[in-house]
Amino acid sequence: MSGNGLPILPFIRISIVAFLDPKDITKQANIKEGMIVADFGSGSGFRTIPIAHAVGRSGRVYALDIQKEMLEVVRGKAKADHLLNVYTIWADLESPNGSTLKDDYTDHVVVANILFQADDKDAVAKEAFRILKSKGTASVVEWDISAGVLGPPKEQLIDKAKTKEVFTAAGFIWDKEFYTGEHHYGLLFKKS
Repeated sequence: MSGNGLPILPFIRISIVAFLDPKDITKQANIKEGMIVADFGSGSGFRTIPIAHAVGRSGRVYALDIQKEMLEVVRGKAKADHLLNVYTIWADLESPNGSTLKDDYTDHVVVANILFQADDKDAVAKEAFRILKSKGTASVVEWDISAGVLGPPKEQLIDKAKTKEVFTAAGFIWDKEFYTGEHHYGLLFKKS
């Protein structure tokens, strides 16, 4: 008992969940000043804004999402950070030419936490391949099946092997795996 009559509870150690810092994707993908990057499934801009800072004024970032309200949030964050290099596109990435971007246009594509939601995962990979320049790269980040209780239900998740299969079938060459925290995996692909 403590001095105030309450029981003393044993110290419980709570670990902070290690999620990927969006700046880590930028670093792992070698995103640099002047690049054109597409952020598939941008959501509220968690990755988009740090990428926009990395590519600078001479680069561009396209935030693509199917939820229009999320794109409004991205626009607001870009405006608050005085970023003039962020462009939002309402997109169905499972449709042919769903991004509306030109063929062979981007230097890098980020595909993060959307494959598990996609009915047509192949279409998403093909769209990333279509808009990517020759020698361009794509980083894919997804929930790891071993993530435990966090994240979507396990039956919805896509494992690393299946992700590699989907992206290589679309024409990509697998390059490397990169660390994305305890609950995700990251894969880097190249377009030859």
